[in-house]
Formats: sequence, C-alpha cells, structure tokens
Amino acid sequence: MPYLLSASHLKLPYLLSQDKIMEFSREIFGPSFKNIERLLKAFKNGQVENRYFSNDLDWFKEEHTFAERNDLYIKQAIEFGVEAIQKCLANTDFLKEELPANELDAFFYVSSTGIATPTIDARIMNELPFNPHAKRIPIWGLGCAGGASGLARAFEYCKAYPKAKVIVLSVELCSLTFQRNDISKSNLIGTSLFSDGVSCVLVCGDEVSQKLSRKDRHLSFLDSQSTLMPDSLDVMGWDVKDQGLYVVFSKDIPTIIKDWLKPNVQAFLADNGWKLDDVADFIAHPGGKKVIDAYHEALGFDESKTKESMNVLREFGNMSSATILYVLERFMQRGGNKDDLGLAAALGPGFSSELLLMRWT
Repeated sequence: MPYLLSASHLKLPYLLSQDKIMEFSREIFGPSFKNIERLLKAFKNGQVENRYFSNDLDWFKEEHTFAERNDLYIKQAIEFGVEAIQKCLANTDFLKEELPANELDAFFYVSSTGIATPTIDARIMNELPFNPHAKRIPIWGLGCAGGASGLARAFEYCKAYPKAKVIVLSVELCSLTFQRNDISKSNLIGTSLFSDGVSCVLVCGDEVSQKLSRKDRHLSFLDSQSTLMPDSLDVMGWDVKDQGLYVVFSKDIPTIIKDWLKPNVQAFLADNGWKLDDVADFIAHPGGKKVIDAYHEALGFDESKTKESMNVLREFGNMSSATILYVLERFMQRGGNKDDLGLAAALGPGFSSELLLMRWT
C-alpha cells in the first residue's frame, strides 16, 4: 500500500491576532454595515485566534489590481513553495537523511488562489534540481477540498507505480484575494476565517524502502472517494470579476454537511467493510467552527476526534486546500496504533467532498 513518508508546513511571515484583524475589519467595513458590531461577532464565535499572511496589514489598506495580486501570487508561491519542498525532503522528524529532489517521480501542485501558465510547479522545477522528466500534475479550483484530492491522486499514482516517490504541494494565498470594496456578508465572513498556508507531503509506493524513515508506523492508503452534489454550484467558490476573485460562501454549508455528509461517508466505509465506529483517527479539514460542529452532529464523533483539526483552526485559520495537510502532519508526528483506521475528509466547491481511507501500518 502507498504510504506517507514526510511532511512540512510553513508559518508565513506576518502573524496577526484575530483581535487585530477584527479591528481592521471594523475600520474597513464599518461605514457600509449598520449592524457591523453584530456581524463582527463572527470573528469571536469562529474561535480562530491567530492567522499567518504573506503580507503585512498595510498591504490590505491599499487598492490592488487583479494583475498586481496575481503577479504577487506567482512570486510568493514560488518562494514559499520552494521552501516547503526543501523542508519536506529534509525533515529530520520523519527522514533519516535528505531525499534529493531529482529522485521525485511526480509533482502534484494544488491551489485555488492564483493563476499561472506555465504553472507554479514548472516554475519551481526551474529553482530546484528536479528530474526534468518528473510528471507535473497541477490541480486548480477545488478550494478547500484540494488538499485531500491532491493527496488521493498522489496515493493512486503510487499504487499504479509502486516504486514512485511523489510530492503534493499546496500553496494558498487567500489573503491576496481580499476585496476591500466588496460589502457582501460572504466577504466579511471570509475575512474572519481565511488565511495563507503552504504545506507539502511526500508519498511513496510500497516498493520504496521504509529504511528512509525515522518512524515505526506510517499512514498507508486504502481507498478514496470523490462525490459531487448535483445542482450546488452556488454553495462555495469564486465570482471572477475585473477586480479579481470574489468569495462565494453560503451560510447553508453547515446544514448541507449535516444532511448530506453522513450517508456519503457511511456508504464509502461500507464499500470497504467498515463503519463509523471503526474510525480511530478523523483527519478533517477544519472549514470553520460551525463546520467542525456539523461533523460532530452528522458523524457522531466527539470533540476528541476533531481536536487536531480544531487546534489548527485556532492557530492558523482556514488556509483552503493547505489546511488538511497541516492537520495530517500532526497525526504523522503523533503516530498511531498498528492497523487503526484513519479517515480524511474535506469539502469544497461543486459542492463536493473528498474522502480518504488510511491505516497505520
């Protein structure tokens, strides 16, 4: 079975407390909302405490064209992406020795917050000593589900090519999409929640020697499932306008999770001969406090199952596709009991879900 060998994440340069961001939002949005104080309660109720950004707060006080934002996205995605890959391939928490970049067979790049052709993976391969024949698989537009989807596709690649070593790199610079003149409630809620994150994981086929690893147990791949909800295109995503990307974020997401996710997960587990009670580790994308609460209600999991996801949400906010890989790294650090079952879950535009079934081996 393909397995996870290493991981890394970055803390981007500018750490801002939720209180400071709330004051900034009061200043920016206050004149446009008569009930601004009531709406600002979302900053507290979401239980996010800190967030990391690629630029300081003064950057958000100025107007920026779509082209300026996107140029900055490309520059920073390359810079931070290179750093995360180097950290993943040399992470002594997981590896006994550094893995050279030229040994990588495939490169999955995941993002939804900027546009580039040639894609960011090609640009990074010009910065690091990759094998020029490495497969490049850029994945764009899956939003919060992208990290789980990229991981699933990497596992499937390694199942087909059991000698392969591949990376999944997620770069989400959500802050670069901030629209100071968008006075929609979606934008205000997005401002209370989203942040920047960069994460990388190393996935190996089962014929790759585990002698490279410092860990006794690894999360190994069993199965994955992608599910698209019909006629739900307006639940989550971007509106693309002259000024850039405008967030679409329905208030109905927690309700949709409660009604739709449980039968989806139950059917996936049943196809593999398992049920909800068999899940030992729940590796959940923390879309927000209400989303985590909806996981509890829909799946019957208690707070111990979502502890790692909630801690990442508090410390980093919602970093779109990168977030679940931050959570996953914590499980990899902690380890698990032999043969315990792990379920990873993330939800994204479409409306869609990505599920992965893994086992500690």
